[in-house]
Amino acid sequence: MIRKNKKLFLLACIVIPFMVYSFYYYAMVFKNAPYKFTEFESIVFKYGKNDSLINQYNSATGDYQYKTDKGNLVKKKLYLTKDEELYLHHKAAELGFWDFPSNEARTDSANAKIHPSPKYYMEFNYKRKSKKVFYDAAYDGDQRLVDANERMIKEIQKVLDEAEAKQNK
Repeated sequence: MIRKNKKLFLLACIVIPFMVYSFYYYAMVFKNAPYKFTEFESIVFKYGKNDSLINQYNSATGDYQYKTDKGNLVKKKLYLTKDEELYLHHKAAELGFWDFPSNEARTDSANAKIHPSPKYYMEFNYKRKSKKVFYDAAYDGDQRLVDANERMIKEIQKVLDEAEAKQNK
């Protein structure tokens, strides 16, 4: 075979089938993605010390309550825009939130009573599925998972703070 025919044969037998398969495979992956923003319904975020998750936000109802530094309980309506919800959806995907274990609690319950830590509950609801994660700030699991949880919590709190600041203007 001449050199040009060898290249064409290689292209026809290996490269083209690989590209067709890759296109088909990734098209199916994106089509069947379990958490699509088009199916997004709401976010629920709760946090607090000990077992009291008194600070709460629900994007479906707009109910937002939190304790101030002075101990006052503030209740208000706060609605997120589609852009803010999309941002949180993308952050969750970026941080691997869909793969987090559902319960990330501290393993030593005796020490939990002496040194209470903040607890967080995050829930993303979609039409076909929902993902719920309970996270204890004293969780002693994989450090990468702890970091991802803390980043997700900071992102949610940042979006809520910015939305509240816009609403108060």
